[in-house]
Amino acid sequence: MQDPLQSLLEKLPPIDLAEEKARFKQLQERLPELERYLRGNPAGEQTVVVIPSLTLNQDELSHIDGVDHYEERMLFFLSLLRLPRIRVVLVTSRPIEHNIIDYFLSHLEGIPFTHARSRLILLSTHDSSPVPLTFKILERPRLLERISKAICDPSKALMTCFNVTVLERRLAVVLGIPLYGTDPELNYLGTKSGSRKLFRDAGVDLPAGFEDLRDEKDVVQAIDALWAQMPDLRRVVIKLDDSFSGEGNALLDLRPIRQLRPGEASESRRLEAIAEQLPKISLQARRLDYEGYFDRFRRMHGIVEEFLEGEVKESPSVQLRVTPSGELRLISTHDQLLGGPDGQVFIGCRFPARAEYRVQLMAAGMAIGEVCRRAGVLGRFGIDFIAVPNGRGGWRLCALENNLRKGGTTHPFLTLQFLTAGTLDPITGEFHAPDGTRKYYVASDNLVAKHYRGCTPEDLIDLAVLSGLVFQRSREVGVLFHLLGSLSQYGKLGATCIENSPAAAEALYRRVLSTLDAELRRAWIPYALEGPPSARKTEN
Repeated sequence: MQDPLQSLLEKLPPIDLAEEKARFKQLQERLPELERYLRGNPAGEQTVVVIPSLTLNQDELSHIDGVDHYEERMLFFLSLLRLPRIRVVLVTSRPIEHNIIDYFLSHLEGIPFTHARSRLILLSTHDSSPVPLTFKILERPRLLERISKAICDPSKALMTCFNVTVLERRLAVVLGIPLYGTDPELNYLGTKSGSRKLFRDAGVDLPAGFEDLRDEKDVVQAIDALWAQMPDLRRVVIKLDDSFSGEGNALLDLRPIRQLRPGEASESRRLEAIAEQLPKISLQARRLDYEGYFDRFRRMHGIVEEFLEGEVKESPSVQLRVTPSGELRLISTHDQLLGGPDGQVFIGCRFPARAEYRVQLMAAGMAIGEVCRRAGVLGRFGIDFIAVPNGRGGWRLCALENNLRKGGTTHPFLTLQFLTAGTLDPITGEFHAPDGTRKYYVASDNLVAKHYRGCTPEDLIDLAVLSGLVFQRSREVGVLFHLLGSLSQYGKLGATCIENSPAAAEALYRRVLSTLDAELRRAWIPYALEGPPSARKTEN
């Protein structure tokens, strides 16, 4: 079956593929020079073209409520406007309301609002159809021309995206500017199968399992082989190679057929029993059934892994970056907040990861990052782990997934940098504001409730101000909301809650939830009964 992205490319004006790849390589070779220029000229002129396209599997994206507003998560790149000579060109599928833009720009420190706004160019395809934003841009020649005109000097411009595929490569070549991201030729390193091979190369622990599986038969045989290695195995996780946020995961319970485990039944009987049990998998994607899941598996391929059991279990992650000059840098660590039927779906994060394993996590992340760097990975990427007590007072850390893209932890950390202008200590993994104060946060993209529906961005901003759920510049603590565009229709928004201790950040997050719940449950009183607020009588 043809790659969906390749099908989209065939709808565009043809470009010789070899020529495109050569031109892309030439453009990427500009990045080290641009990096040196900016290091020597911190206030130098530059244009950053922000393309927040989620160029991922569109079937999986369709299962996420409000995903058509997830482009707003890259609004945090507006923080670049704090540098007085940087222009940001932000292109979105549909226009973002000006009050949402103003909400973010109002948090810039040291730059007049009008000065920042004059250097922000907002463009849109005015198209909310479920295809990647990058494709929508490529099929609009006049929009491409407007983007090109907004780039003052192509030699001092670059493009940044959520993830990089052949579509983003094509757009970079068409615009004639480099892309700060990994060449799509290396995207296998970001699949579930590629990740497992990467972790082995780095010498980092990972769950027992098998990769590069093609269909149900491969899955059944892999489960049997894994069971033979681990006779006490209780559950296994099946994962689609090209999935995200845990939505492509499925859990299979082997306990109902434990009497057939290796040593107690023939291989043929065991394979038959596993095949009969397979349709009982627990799917993390709510709107998917067994047939739909394995239809995707046959197209994407995938892996089978042991499910790590344990009453105490954490899901830490580490974020890294390879600079244009080839330097590997640690960005951050997090403990992920997971939900869904079996706790496999990403819903938020805490920063930083727990102190008990943070240094161990950073070391494992840097080992994997070094393999990525040598392979040619560029820009931001993140690695997900699972942590379980090892019974000896420490933790077993197993690497699960390498994400060659920005992710759910990218924008909260950018928020922290944006609001505090602090830095991460690469030794301890702690974040320090300029005055030395340690900073912590709890963040989520999934504050969801039916009674949130109908609340507009204006309503939410008003509620935040009246409730004191704002960022306090004097103490550098508080809340910044995001995904405001999805609130009214889907009853869904995000928030990053920053404080000076983990307990205070958690308390602030809980306060956000309780305030939203209390304020947005209030019933609307029709004007016909009491008249508009301005006309109501008040008692003296």
